[in-house]
Amino acid sequence: MNRACFKNDANLHEQNQHASFIRLILNCFTRMMKLIIIFFICTSASSILNAQETAVPKESEEAIEDNSFLIEEAYNQEERVVQHIQNAMYRTNPSKDLMYTFTQEWPLFKYKQQISYTIPYSFLDGNSVRGIGDILINYRYQLFYKESWVCVSPRLSLILPTGNFDRGLGYNVLGWQVNLPVSKRLSNSFVLHLNAGLTAYPKVKGETSTAGVVKKTLLFYNVGGSLIWLTSPNFNVMLECLDNFNSAININGAIGRTSEVILNPGVRGAINLGKLQIVPGLSMPVFMNSRNTSVGMLFYLSFEHPY
Repeated sequence: MNRACFKNDANLHEQNQHASFIRLILNCFTRMMKLIIIFFICTSASSILNAQETAVPKESEEAIEDNSFLIEEAYNQEERVVQHIQNAMYRTNPSKDLMYTFTQEWPLFKYKQQISYTIPYSFLDGNSVRGIGDILINYRYQLFYKESWVCVSPRLSLILPTGNFDRGLGYNVLGWQVNLPVSKRLSNSFVLHLNAGLTAYPKVKGETSTAGVVKKTLLFYNVGGSLIWLTSPNFNVMLECLDNFNSAININGAIGRTSEVILNPGVRGAINLGKLQIVPGLSMPVFMNSRNTSVGMLFYLSFEHPY
């Protein structure tokens, strides 16, 4: 084959990659627009319901304001109140993996700003691989408050290369992440949360089938939402849906893209001991991708108290 053929193949491959990336963006945009449409339908319906409601007892207006299990809620920490969040998720397909994260959230000066960190620890492939992953340092700004029509708290995170790249626990590069949580109290019984985010790892190293080494920027997208049913001030029934768009370097040195939808029904409750609030939660996430569907288990535990 002559050089012209090689050049044409390379150009065709590059065009296919660009077309695949554009399709991914359009797919992500379409799903996000569906979430926005659902959001406006729910808020419109809630306005009608609220207009028909009479005066509501004060205790029914109270609610657990915590993070959902997979979805961020747009409520920053109150002044001089710290929260410790633990999350453990187990799945059996494609391998038996247990992913644990510990997050600690602190108000920065006042309620409007918040800092936090997230430490992941994973037990992968039936516990044959385990260790700390890439640590996140997070900053959130309370753009709109609960008194506004919606509550919005955009987050920016710096991802530290603390995970072992060779063992599949990290990417060995400094990354970043942005996420946009939006929360809306629909009525005295329901709360809706929406998320849209992007994660980037620049110049990730990958090996090809010819023992060559390439470096590519990997982009990950996520869109999702959760609907919380406030059955009582201290007990919630939850349904979350999260769509993750993932990237990886394949053996040809190109970026391969996959997506996975997680449908996560669960419950959570609040135990109030003086100024300490403990929120345990349990759910059964259903993982759906192009290859298979599997069911896992998720355990959530939060401690919140003044300092």
